[in-house]
Amino acid sequence: MTDSSLLRDARERDQRHPLRSFRDRFHLPRREDDTPLVYLCGNSLGLQPRGVRERLDAELDLWARRAVNGHFEGDMPWYHYHTFFQDSLARIVGAHPDEVVAMGALTANLHLLMASFYRPTTTRYRILMEGGAFPSDRYAMHSQAAHHGHDPDDAVLELRPRDGEETLRTEDILDTIAREGERLALVMLGGIHYYTGQLHDLRAITRAAHDVGALAGFDLAHAAGNAPLRLHDDSADFAVWCSYKYLNSGPGGTAGVFVHRRHGDNPDVPRLAGWWGNDPEARFRMPERFTPQRGAAGWQLSNAPVLPMAALRASLDLFDEATMPALRQRSMDMASWLLDALDDAVGDRVDIITPRDPNARGAQTSLRFRGDARRVQEELEARGVVGDFRPPDVVRIAPTPLYNTWEDMARFVELLHDALD
Repeated sequence: MTDSSLLRDARERDQRHPLRSFRDRFHLPRREDDTPLVYLCGNSLGLQPRGVRERLDAELDLWARRAVNGHFEGDMPWYHYHTFFQDSLARIVGAHPDEVVAMGALTANLHLLMASFYRPTTTRYRILMEGGAFPSDRYAMHSQAAHHGHDPDDAVLELRPRDGEETLRTEDILDTIAREGERLALVMLGGIHYYTGQLHDLRAITRAAHDVGALAGFDLAHAAGNAPLRLHDDSADFAVWCSYKYLNSGPGGTAGVFVHRRHGDNPDVPRLAGWWGNDPEARFRMPERFTPQRGAAGWQLSNAPVLPMAALRASLDLFDEATMPALRQRSMDMASWLLDALDDAVGDRVDIITPRDPNARGAQTSLRFRGDARRVQEELEARGVVGDFRPPDVVRIAPTPLYNTWEDMARFVELLHDALD
Protein backbone atom coordinates (compact mmCIF):
# COMPACT_ATOMS: atom_id res chain seq x y z
CA MET A 1 0.00 0.00 0.00
CA THR A 2 1.05 3.56 -0.59
CA ASP A 3 0.60 6.09 2.17
CA SER A 4 -2.54 7.53 0.61
CA SER A 5 -4.17 4.11 0.21
CA LEU A 6 -3.21 3.24 3.80
CA LEU A 7 -5.04 6.30 5.08
CA ARG A 8 -8.01 5.64 2.83
CA ASP A 9 -8.34 2.09 4.08
CA ALA A 10 -8.02 3.28 7.68
CA ARG A 11 -10.77 5.86 7.31
CA GLU A 12 -13.11 3.34 5.72
CA ARG A 13 -12.57 0.95 8.63
CA ASP A 14 -13.18 3.73 11.13
CA GLN A 15 -16.36 4.82 9.40
CA ARG A 16 -18.03 1.41 9.57
CA HIS A 17 -16.91 0.30 13.04
CA PRO A 18 -19.74 0.15 15.64
CA LEU A 19 -17.54 1.52 18.46
CA ARG A 20 -16.29 4.54 16.49
CA SER A 21 -18.35 7.06 18.50
CA PHE A 22 -16.57 6.33 21.79
CA ARG A 23 -13.62 8.45 20.65
CA ASP A 24 -15.85 11.52 20.85
CA ARG A 25 -16.36 10.88 24.56
CA PHE A 26 -12.75 11.61 25.42
CA HIS A 27 -10.68 14.79 25.51
CA LEU A 28 -8.10 14.37 22.75
CA PRO A 29 -4.71 16.04 23.40
CA ARG A 30 -3.43 18.75 21.09
CA ARG A 31 -0.20 20.67 20.55
CA GLU A 32 0.37 24.23 21.71
CA ASP A 33 -0.69 25.44 18.25
CA ASP A 34 -3.96 23.45 18.69
CA THR A 35 -3.16 20.86 16.03
CA PRO A 36 -4.12 17.31 17.04
CA LEU A 37 -1.59 14.81 18.37
CA VAL A 38 -1.48 11.14 17.46
CA TYR A 39 -1.84 9.78 21.00
CA LEU A 40 -0.72 6.15 21.32
CA CYS A 41 0.31 6.14 24.97
CA GLY A 42 -2.70 4.71 26.80
CA ASN A 43 -0.39 2.07 28.26
CA SER A 44 1.17 4.87 30.35
CA LEU A 45 -1.76 7.24 30.90
CA GLY A 46 -5.26 6.91 29.51
CA LEU A 47 -7.10 9.93 28.15
CA GLN A 48 -9.67 11.83 30.17
CA PRO A 49 -13.28 10.80 29.58
CA ARG A 50 -15.56 13.77 29.03
CA GLY A 51 -17.82 12.48 31.80
CA VAL A 52 -15.18 13.03 34.48
CA ARG A 53 -16.08 16.64 35.15
CA GLU A 54 -19.76 15.81 35.64
CA ARG A 55 -18.93 13.01 38.05
CA LEU A 56 -16.54 15.20 40.03
CA ASP A 57 -18.97 18.10 40.09
CA ALA A 58 -21.67 15.83 41.54
CA GLU A 59 -19.43 14.81 44.44
CA LEU A 60 -18.20 18.35 45.00
CA ASP A 61 -21.77 19.56 45.04
CA LEU A 62 -22.76 16.86 47.55
CA TRP A 63 -19.80 17.80 49.74
CA ALA A 64 -20.71 21.50 49.53
CA ARG A 65 -24.42 21.02 50.26
CA ARG A 66 -24.48 18.13 52.69
CA ALA A 67 -20.92 17.96 54.14
CA VAL A 68 -20.57 14.93 56.44
CA ASN A 69 -24.07 13.74 55.60
CA GLY A 70 -22.78 12.88 52.14
CA HIS A 71 -21.64 9.62 53.67
CA PHE A 72 -25.27 8.49 53.83
CA GLU A 73 -27.16 10.67 51.34
CA GLY A 74 -27.23 11.10 47.59
CA ASP A 75 -27.24 8.56 44.76
CA MET A 76 -23.86 7.12 45.73
CA PRO A 77 -23.35 7.58 49.49
CA TRP A 78 -19.70 7.71 50.42
CA TYR A 79 -20.07 5.13 53.19
CA HIS A 80 -20.78 2.47 50.55
CA TYR A 81 -18.85 4.12 47.73
CA HIS A 82 -16.55 1.20 46.91
CA THR A 83 -19.57 -1.05 46.31
CA PHE A 84 -20.63 1.02 43.29
CA PHE A 85 -17.50 -0.13 41.42
CA GLN A 86 -17.63 -3.84 42.08
CA ASP A 87 -19.88 -4.97 39.22
CA SER A 88 -17.94 -3.03 36.59
CA LEU A 89 -14.53 -4.12 37.83
CA ALA A 90 -15.70 -7.73 38.12
CA ARG A 91 -16.67 -7.73 34.44
CA ILE A 92 -13.29 -6.27 33.45
CA VAL A 93 -11.15 -8.79 35.34
CA GLY A 94 -13.44 -11.83 35.20
CA ALA A 95 -14.46 -12.10 38.83
CA HIS A 96 -17.45 -12.10 41.16
CA PRO A 97 -18.31 -8.63 42.50
CA ASP A 98 -17.35 -9.55 46.06
CA GLU A 99 -13.88 -10.59 44.83
CA VAL A 100 -12.85 -7.08 43.74
CA VAL A 101 -12.52 -3.68 45.34
CA ALA A 102 -11.29 -0.28 44.18
CA MET A 103 -8.74 0.89 46.74
CA GLY A 104 -5.30 2.31 47.32
CA ALA A 105 -2.38 2.35 44.92
CA LEU A 106 -0.89 -0.56 43.01
CA THR A 107 2.36 -1.24 44.87
CA ALA A 108 0.85 -0.47 48.27
CA ASN A 109 -1.91 -2.97 47.46
CA LEU A 110 0.69 -5.50 46.37
CA HIS A 111 2.43 -5.24 49.72
CA LEU A 112 -0.90 -5.53 51.55
CA LEU A 113 -1.81 -8.72 49.73
CA MET A 114 1.64 -10.21 50.10
CA ALA A 115 1.23 -9.75 53.84
CA SER A 116 -1.55 -12.30 53.47
CA PHE A 117 -0.29 -14.52 50.67
CA TYR A 118 3.48 -14.54 51.00
CA ARG A 119 4.13 -16.26 54.32
CA PRO A 120 7.41 -18.10 53.78
CA THR A 121 8.88 -20.86 55.88
CA THR A 122 12.48 -21.96 56.20
CA THR A 123 11.96 -24.47 53.36
CA ARG A 124 9.20 -22.88 51.22
CA TYR A 125 10.21 -19.29 50.69
CA ARG A 126 10.98 -18.62 47.04
CA ILE A 127 9.12 -16.18 44.76
CA LEU A 128 9.11 -16.67 40.99
CA MET A 129 8.77 -13.55 38.85
CA GLU A 130 9.67 -12.57 35.32
CA GLY A 131 13.08 -11.10 34.66
CA GLY A 132 12.99 -7.48 33.57
CA ALA A 133 9.71 -6.88 35.38
CA PHE A 134 8.64 -3.32 36.11
CA PRO A 135 11.04 -2.05 38.80
CA SER A 136 8.32 -1.47 41.40
CA ASP A 137 7.40 -5.17 41.32
CA ARG A 138 11.01 -6.18 41.68
CA TYR A 139 11.49 -3.81 44.61
CA ALA A 140 8.36 -5.21 46.26
CA MET A 141 9.45 -8.84 45.87
CA HIS A 142 12.97 -8.21 47.11
CA SER A 143 11.84 -6.14 50.08
CA GLN A 144 9.22 -8.71 51.05
CA ALA A 145 11.80 -11.48 51.02
CA ALA A 146 14.17 -9.38 53.13
CA HIS A 147 11.34 -8.43 55.50
CA HIS A 148 10.85 -12.11 56.24
CA GLY A 149 14.55 -12.64 56.86
CA HIS A 150 15.52 -14.20 53.54
CA ASP A 151 18.30 -13.20 51.18
CA PRO A 152 16.47 -11.62 48.20
CA ASP A 153 19.11 -12.83 45.77
CA ASP A 154 18.29 -16.39 46.82
CA ALA A 155 14.58 -16.04 47.51
CA VAL A 156 13.55 -14.18 44.34
CA LEU A 157 13.91 -16.14 41.09
CA GLU A 158 13.76 -14.01 37.95
CA LEU A 159 13.02 -16.07 34.87
CA ARG A 160 14.31 -14.65 31.59
CA PRO A 161 13.69 -15.60 27.95
CA ARG A 162 15.93 -18.08 26.21
CA ASP A 163 19.02 -16.73 24.47
CA GLY A 164 18.05 -14.96 21.27
CA GLU A 165 14.37 -14.69 22.26
CA GLU A 166 12.44 -11.66 23.52
CA THR A 167 9.59 -13.23 25.49
CA LEU A 168 9.11 -16.07 27.93
CA ARG A 169 7.84 -19.43 26.78
CA THR A 170 4.95 -20.70 28.86
CA GLU A 171 6.55 -24.14 29.04
CA ASP A 172 9.67 -22.60 30.60
CA ILE A 173 7.56 -20.92 33.28
CA LEU A 174 5.74 -24.19 34.02
CA ASP A 175 8.97 -26.21 34.05
CA THR A 176 10.55 -23.78 36.51
CA ILE A 177 7.53 -23.98 38.80
CA ALA A 178 7.68 -27.78 38.76
CA ARG A 179 11.43 -27.80 39.33
CA GLU A 180 11.24 -25.44 42.31
CA GLY A 181 8.44 -27.53 43.78
CA GLU A 182 8.39 -27.47 47.57
CA ARG A 183 10.75 -24.49 47.76
CA LEU A 184 8.26 -22.25 45.94
CA ALA A 185 5.95 -20.09 48.06
CA LEU A 186 4.58 -17.68 45.45
CA VAL A 187 4.42 -17.16 41.70
CA MET A 188 4.07 -13.42 41.11
CA LEU A 189 4.05 -12.34 37.47
CA GLY A 190 2.82 -9.39 35.47
CA GLY A 191 -0.29 -10.31 33.48
CA ILE A 192 1.20 -8.40 30.55
CA HIS A 193 4.89 -7.59 30.55
CA TYR A 194 5.27 -3.82 30.56
CA TYR A 195 8.27 -3.83 28.19
CA THR A 196 7.48 -6.50 25.61
CA GLY A 197 3.68 -6.45 25.78
CA GLN A 198 3.51 -10.25 26.21
CA LEU A 199 0.27 -11.59 27.72
CA HIS A 200 0.87 -14.61 29.95
CA ASP A 201 -1.30 -17.71 30.28
CA LEU A 202 -2.62 -17.01 33.77
CA ARG A 203 -4.67 -20.20 33.98
CA ALA A 204 -1.78 -22.55 33.17
CA ILE A 205 0.57 -20.67 35.49
CA THR A 206 -1.92 -20.72 38.36
CA ARG A 207 -2.57 -24.44 37.98
CA ALA A 208 1.14 -25.19 37.94
CA ALA A 209 1.68 -23.12 41.10
CA HIS A 210 -1.15 -24.86 42.93
CA ASP A 211 0.12 -28.28 41.83
CA VAL A 212 3.33 -27.71 43.82
CA GLY A 213 1.57 -26.10 46.79
CA ALA A 214 2.42 -22.48 45.95
CA LEU A 215 0.10 -19.50 45.51
CA ALA A 216 -0.31 -17.42 42.37
CA GLY A 217 -0.70 -13.64 42.21
CA PHE A 218 -0.57 -11.22 39.28
CA ASP A 219 0.19 -7.57 38.63
CA LEU A 220 -2.42 -6.55 36.03
CA ALA A 221 -1.27 -2.95 35.55
CA HIS A 222 -0.99 -3.49 31.78
CA ALA A 223 -3.76 -6.08 31.50
CA ALA A 224 -6.81 -4.64 33.28
CA GLY A 225 -9.04 -2.99 30.68
CA ASN A 226 -6.74 -4.23 27.92
CA ALA A 227 -6.80 -8.04 27.74
CA PRO A 228 -9.40 -10.72 28.50
CA LEU A 229 -9.15 -11.83 32.13
CA ARG A 230 -10.90 -14.68 33.99
CA LEU A 231 -9.39 -14.40 37.43
CA HIS A 232 -12.06 -16.38 39.27
CA ASP A 233 -12.27 -19.22 36.74
CA ASP A 234 -8.48 -19.32 36.41
CA SER A 235 -8.39 -19.68 40.21
CA ALA A 236 -5.76 -16.96 40.78
CA ASP A 237 -5.25 -16.35 44.47
CA PHE A 238 -4.94 -12.57 44.20
CA ALA A 239 -4.21 -9.75 41.78
CA VAL A 240 -3.59 -6.02 41.80
CA TRP A 241 -3.82 -3.34 39.13
CA CYS A 242 -3.62 0.40 38.65
CA SER A 243 -6.39 2.30 36.87
CA TYR A 244 -4.67 5.24 35.20
CA LYS A 245 -3.55 3.30 32.11
CA TYR A 246 -6.23 1.49 30.12
CA LEU A 247 -8.89 2.28 32.75
CA ASN A 248 -8.48 6.05 32.25
CA SER A 249 -8.90 7.18 35.87
CA GLY A 250 -6.35 10.00 35.68
CA PRO A 251 -2.80 10.31 37.08
CA GLY A 252 -2.45 8.43 40.35
CA GLY A 253 -6.03 7.15 40.11
CA THR A 254 -7.42 4.67 42.63
CA ALA A 255 -6.15 1.14 42.02
CA GLY A 256 -7.84 -2.24 42.42
CA VAL A 257 -7.57 -5.60 44.11
CA PHE A 258 -8.83 -9.13 43.45
CA VAL A 259 -8.97 -11.80 46.15
CA HIS A 260 -10.42 -15.18 45.24
CA ARG A 261 -13.54 -16.19 47.16
CA ARG A 262 -11.82 -19.10 48.84
CA HIS A 263 -9.67 -16.53 50.66
CA GLY A 264 -12.14 -13.66 50.84
CA ASP A 265 -14.72 -15.84 52.55
CA ASN A 266 -12.19 -17.00 55.13
CA PRO A 267 -11.93 -14.50 58.02
CA ASP A 268 -8.93 -16.39 59.37
CA VAL A 269 -6.70 -15.38 56.45
CA PRO A 270 -4.11 -13.08 58.09
CA ARG A 271 -3.98 -9.51 56.88
CA LEU A 272 -2.91 -6.00 57.80
CA ALA A 273 -6.18 -4.60 59.02
CA GLY A 274 -7.76 -1.16 58.88
CA TRP A 275 -11.14 0.06 60.00
CA TRP A 276 -12.70 0.29 56.52
CA GLY A 277 -12.09 -3.42 56.02
CA ASN A 278 -14.14 -4.11 59.14
CA ASP A 279 -17.69 -5.43 59.08
CA PRO A 280 -19.68 -2.35 57.94
CA GLU A 281 -22.55 -3.21 60.27
CA ALA A 282 -20.22 -2.84 63.24
CA ARG A 283 -17.82 -0.19 61.93
CA PHE A 284 -19.29 2.83 63.68
CA ARG A 285 -19.72 0.96 66.92
CA MET A 286 -15.92 1.22 67.05
CA PRO A 287 -15.30 -2.36 68.19
CA GLU A 288 -11.91 -3.18 69.61
CA ARG A 289 -11.73 -6.44 67.68
CA PHE A 290 -11.38 -6.44 63.89
CA THR A 291 -13.97 -8.55 62.07
CA PRO A 292 -13.25 -8.48 58.33
CA GLN A 293 -16.12 -7.96 55.96
CA ARG A 294 -16.59 -10.63 53.34
CA GLY A 295 -14.58 -10.59 50.13
CA ALA A 296 -11.82 -8.38 48.80
CA ALA A 297 -13.33 -5.39 50.62
CA GLY A 298 -12.04 -6.93 53.83
CA TRP A 299 -8.53 -5.83 52.80
CA GLN A 300 -9.43 -2.13 52.77
CA LEU A 301 -7.62 0.07 55.25
CA SER A 302 -9.21 3.48 54.86
CA ASN A 303 -12.41 4.99 53.54
CA ALA A 304 -12.74 5.49 49.81
CA PRO A 305 -10.99 8.51 48.20
CA VAL A 306 -14.21 9.72 46.64
CA LEU A 307 -12.94 12.40 44.26
CA PRO A 308 -10.36 10.28 42.37
CA MET A 309 -12.78 7.37 42.40
CA ALA A 310 -15.42 9.56 40.76
CA ALA A 311 -13.06 9.96 37.80
CA LEU A 312 -12.67 6.19 37.59
CA ARG A 313 -16.46 5.79 37.67
CA ALA A 314 -16.76 7.98 34.56
CA SER A 315 -14.43 5.63 32.68
CA LEU A 316 -16.11 2.48 33.95
CA ASP A 317 -19.40 3.81 32.58
CA LEU A 318 -17.85 3.61 29.12
CA PHE A 319 -16.52 0.09 29.66
CA ASP A 320 -19.97 -1.02 30.81
CA GLU A 321 -21.48 0.39 27.64
CA ALA A 322 -18.85 -0.83 25.17
CA THR A 323 -18.24 -4.21 26.92
CA MET A 324 -14.88 -5.91 27.22
CA PRO A 325 -15.55 -8.60 24.57
CA ALA A 326 -16.30 -5.95 21.93
CA LEU A 327 -13.30 -3.86 22.94
CA ARG A 328 -11.03 -6.91 22.88
CA GLN A 329 -12.14 -7.82 19.37
CA ARG A 330 -11.56 -4.27 18.17
CA SER A 331 -8.13 -4.25 19.81
CA MET A 332 -7.09 -7.50 18.13
CA ASP A 333 -8.30 -6.25 14.74
CA MET A 334 -6.41 -2.98 15.15
CA ALA A 335 -3.20 -4.73 16.25
CA SER A 336 -3.24 -7.13 13.31
CA TRP A 337 -3.79 -4.29 10.87
CA LEU A 338 -1.00 -2.24 12.44
CA LEU A 339 1.48 -5.11 12.28
CA ASP A 340 0.78 -5.63 8.58
CA ALA A 341 1.16 -1.91 7.90
CA LEU A 342 4.46 -1.78 9.79
CA ASP A 343 5.78 -4.79 7.91
CA ASP A 344 5.00 -3.09 4.61
CA ALA A 345 6.33 0.35 5.51
CA VAL A 346 9.35 -0.16 7.79
CA GLY A 347 9.72 -3.89 8.28
CA ASP A 348 13.41 -4.09 7.46
CA ARG A 349 14.32 -1.31 9.91
CA VAL A 350 12.31 -2.27 13.00
CA ASP A 351 12.07 -5.42 15.13
CA ILE A 352 8.68 -6.03 16.72
CA ILE A 353 9.31 -7.75 20.06
CA THR A 354 5.65 -8.07 21.09
CA PRO A 355 4.18 -11.48 20.21
CA ARG A 356 2.21 -11.50 16.98
CA ASP A 357 -0.17 -14.16 18.26
CA PRO A 358 -3.28 -12.13 19.25
CA ASN A 359 -3.86 -14.46 22.21
CA ALA A 360 -0.42 -13.64 23.60
CA ARG A 361 -0.64 -9.84 23.51
CA GLY A 362 -2.83 -6.85 24.27
CA ALA A 363 -2.99 -3.44 22.61
CA GLN A 364 0.68 -2.57 23.04
CA THR A 365 3.28 -3.02 20.31
CA SER A 366 6.93 -2.67 21.33
CA LEU A 367 9.30 -1.64 18.55
CA ARG A 368 13.04 -2.22 18.82
CA PHE A 369 15.17 0.04 16.68
CA ARG A 370 18.60 -0.98 15.49
CA GLY A 371 19.91 2.56 15.63
CA ASP A 372 19.24 5.29 18.18
CA ALA A 373 15.76 4.55 19.53
CA ARG A 374 15.64 7.68 21.65
CA ARG A 375 16.34 9.78 18.57
CA VAL A 376 13.51 7.99 16.75
CA GLN A 377 11.19 8.82 19.65
CA GLU A 378 12.26 12.47 19.51
CA GLU A 379 11.62 12.56 15.76
CA LEU A 380 8.16 11.08 16.31
CA GLU A 381 7.39 13.62 19.02
CA ALA A 382 8.43 16.43 16.69
CA ARG A 383 5.88 15.09 14.20
CA GLY A 384 3.08 14.96 16.77
CA VAL A 385 3.18 11.30 17.86
CA VAL A 386 2.90 10.49 21.57
CA GLY A 387 4.39 7.09 22.41
CA ASP A 388 7.10 6.35 24.94
CA PHE A 389 10.74 5.32 24.97
CA ARG A 390 12.03 2.55 27.20
CA PRO A 391 15.81 2.10 27.47
CA PRO A 392 17.84 0.87 25.85
CA ASP A 393 16.22 0.68 22.43
CA VAL A 394 12.42 0.25 22.52
CA VAL A 395 9.55 2.57 21.67
CA ARG A 396 6.16 1.41 22.90
CA ILE A 397 2.88 2.38 21.28
CA ALA A 398 -0.58 1.24 22.34
CA PRO A 399 -3.63 1.89 20.15
CA THR A 400 -6.40 1.60 22.74
CA PRO A 401 -9.78 0.54 21.39
CA LEU A 402 -11.95 3.01 23.32
CA TYR A 403 -10.51 6.11 21.70
CA ASN A 404 -7.84 5.29 19.11
CA THR A 405 -8.67 4.78 15.45
CA TRP A 406 -7.27 3.10 12.37
CA GLU A 407 -6.46 6.58 11.11
CA ASP A 408 -4.29 7.17 14.20
CA MET A 409 -2.34 4.05 13.33
CA ALA A 410 -2.02 4.93 9.66
CA ARG A 411 -0.67 8.37 10.53
CA PHE A 412 1.76 6.78 12.98
CA VAL A 413 3.07 4.41 10.31
CA GLU A 414 3.54 7.25 7.84
CA LEU A 415 5.23 9.48 10.40
CA LEU A 416 7.48 6.64 11.58
CA HIS A 417 8.53 6.07 7.98
CA ASP A 418 9.39 9.78 7.70
CA ALA A 419 11.22 9.77 11.04
CA LEU A 420 13.39 6.80 10.02
CA ASP A 421 14.23 8.47 6.74
